[in-house]
This record gives sequence, structure tokens and C-alpha cells, in this order.
Amino acid sequence: MRYNLSLTTTCARLTDSLSGWLVVAVVTALLLLSATSGLEAQVHSSARSAAMGGAYTGLAKGADAAKYNPANLGLRGYQRFALEIASVGVNVSNNSFTLDDYNKYTGAILSTSDKQDILNKVPGEGLKIDADVKASAMSLAFGSMAVSVTGFAAADVNLNKDILELILNGNTFADTVQVTGSYSDGLSYGSAELSYGTAIYSAGSRQLSVGLTARYIRGVAVEQLVELEGLAATYETGFQGSGRAIIRTADGGNGYGLDLGAALKFNDTYTAGVRVQNVLGHINWNKGTQEHGYIFEFETATVDDIEDDDYIGSDDYTVDIASFRTTLPTVMNVGFAKASGRLLWAVDWIQGLGDTPGASTKPHLAVGAEYTLLSVLPVRAGYATGGDKNAAFSFGSGLRLMGFYLDAAIFTGTTGSVYSSKGANFAISTGLQF
Repeated sequence: MRYNLSLTTTCARLTDSLSGWLVVAVVTALLLLSATSGLEAQVHSSARSAAMGGAYTGLAKGADAAKYNPANLGLRGYQRFALEIASVGVNVSNNSFTLDDYNKYTGAILSTSDKQDILNKVPGEGLKIDADVKASAMSLAFGSMAVSVTGFAAADVNLNKDILELILNGNTFADTVQVTGSYSDGLSYGSAELSYGTAIYSAGSRQLSVGLTARYIRGVAVEQLVELEGLAATYETGFQGSGRAIIRTADGGNGYGLDLGAALKFNDTYTAGVRVQNVLGHINWNKGTQEHGYIFEFETATVDDIEDDDYIGSDDYTVDIASFRTTLPTVMNVGFAKASGRLLWAVDWIQGLGDTPGASTKPHLAVGAEYTLLSVLPVRAGYATGGDKNAAFSFGSGLRLMGFYLDAAIFTGTTGSVYSSKGANFAISTGLQF
């Protein structure tokens, strides 16, 4: 008879079949999306900024001013001839597990308490994974102007906690597994940028300046999860489920963006500034635009049924679609800094102007300092917390020699140890500045 299985045996076999099938169908789909796409995020290609926790709005000069506040290009003392040869920042992080957790559980035989400990570390909204890369090549600053070429790619994936529990524990009788809340959304692009800053008020050492960065954006690829829903429930007589995923993709597009800034130099020591990033920033995707759909359904299937491929109804399709637009997140930075002397420090308030991927209306605070005991070897540290990012300390240093500079930085966790870090976040910059 089809149902002559004990409940224990049934659950065990359901665990093997349903969990493996559902995990492959959902998790793989999400992670494949993340492999080639991404979102604007708080990743720093300037290693000096990264080492100071991202608190850089009031300190950025030369080529860095174009990235963090173009209005600084209009201030005396901030205008530098600079050629940034290369600069790259990399961030791979999650919202749940530290490096210490990874070392503890990877390869281990997990007990029931270990599995529960892992699940307890995941917040209610699920496991969020970010992977971001931002790079600049041959940025040039001269006087009140700067030009640069930047590339950006990232991934933003969230896995529902039900899926994680299914992976760890399998499904049990009268259990319902949903994928609601899981998502993957992103893009990758390159941009050519022109920045300009000019003083509009000056009185002694006090100056007020405004600036802008205009960018032409060339979209490289986009994959967006437009719709994802799915449910599988276990019953005494079997289990049933259904689901669908709709993904849209493109492999080319173009758009524009604008950063606006203002800076106030109180005197030769203190400076404040504000920058609004990605005003009207968008990409129109018009090349290779397609929609991909994946649909499955099965009703009151038993273990024997699931072994019959004909019992599960599934369908998939790919169709060409019209051009579509993605917007870049609009973020405001407000900063105050001590910008002269051996000890420099800065405080930044970062605020997303909407809850979108890559931005959060929850305020993000960054503080940082740089101390120069030896003119050729500055030492930097910072701390950042809030928003939708992990709280973290940052550290870095640099080499300054006859106009040449090489800076490096790394983020750690909340204890200052790399083992408390929930991922890897580092940056390297090199170039010439006079």
C-alpha cells in the first residue's frame, strides 16, 4: 500500500526529498541571481575613508572629494593635483554569523543545540548576504575639477528563516515551509564622472562652496527577482505545495546620475559638509531585456509520488519584454571634521532618503580619526553603526613618499577582532597627490 509507512519513516524520507528539492529550487535560484548582479551599497573604494569608518565628507580632498563631496573642490586647501591610479573596495558580509561562528560550525557534526544556536543568530527577517565591489581607475583631480571612471557590482540576497530551518532540521509533520521574504535584487554598471566645486562666499579663512558630480552610467547587467512565492506543507497523508518565481534580466542599458554637495569651512581647522548622492540616478535597460518564469505545483503527494517525476507539475518560460528602468538609491551624508594638525577626526551621519536596496531610512553613524606621528606613515581607525549595516571597527594605514601614496584598510567586528567580523571588508588605494 502507498501509505504503509510509519510517521517517522515518512518524515525522514520527506526530509530527504522535499528539503533537497525545495532548497535546490529556491536557494539556487536566489544565489544564481547574486552571481552576476548587485546594488549600490556602502562600500568604500577609498582606503583612507574605509579606515576611518566612512567618516569622510568633511575631509575628502582631490580625487576623493569627487567621491564624497564635490563641494570640497571649491575650498582652499582641498584643491589638489591628484592622479589616482587604482582604488578598490570589497565587501562580503552577512547579518548573522561571525568568522568565529564559521570556524566553529564548518565541517562539524551539528547537535540539536548547535542547530538551534545557529537559528537563534538569524534575525526574524532572515539571513541577509551582501557582496559588493567598487573600483576606480585613473581618477584625475586638478584645481576645482575632477574626472573619474568607476565600476560597481554587488549582490543583495535574503533567505527566509523557514528555508534555513528546513536546511538544518528538515521538515516535520504538520509543518509549513514558505519562501515569503526571500529576495535577490541587483545591478552592475560602470560610470564616467565629472565633478566641479566653486566657492560662493569667502571671508578671511571662512568659505562656503557648492559642487556637483554629473555621471553617465553604462549598465552592464541586471537580474531582478520580481516575484517569488512558494509553500510546502506536510500532512499525515502526504504533502502539497506550489510556487512561482519571476525574474527579469537585461544585458545593457544607460542612464545618468547627479551628486549635489555643499561645504562650509569655518576656519583653517574645522569643516562641515553635506552631500546628496544619486539625485535622479537611474538606468534604462534596453538591451537583451527578458522575463523568466518558473512555476511548480503538486497536490497531496506522498513519498512514492515525489519519486515519480510526472507527478509534479512544473513549467518555465522566457519571453522578451519592453525596456525597463532601475533607480539608484538616494543617500545623504552630513559630516563635520577637524581637518588640520597631526590628529584629524571626522563624524558622518548617513541617511537614506528611502528604504530601497542599498539605502535605509535608519540613520548610519560613522566616526574616524587619523594620527600622523611620522609624515610618511599615518595611522587610522574608525567605527560605524546603524542603518542596515553591521556595526564594525575599521583600521588602516598608508605610505606617503614624495607625492606617492598607498593606503590600505580593513573592517573588523564589534570587538575589534577579525574573528568578530561578519564577513570581509577591505580597501586599497594608490596614486599620486601633490
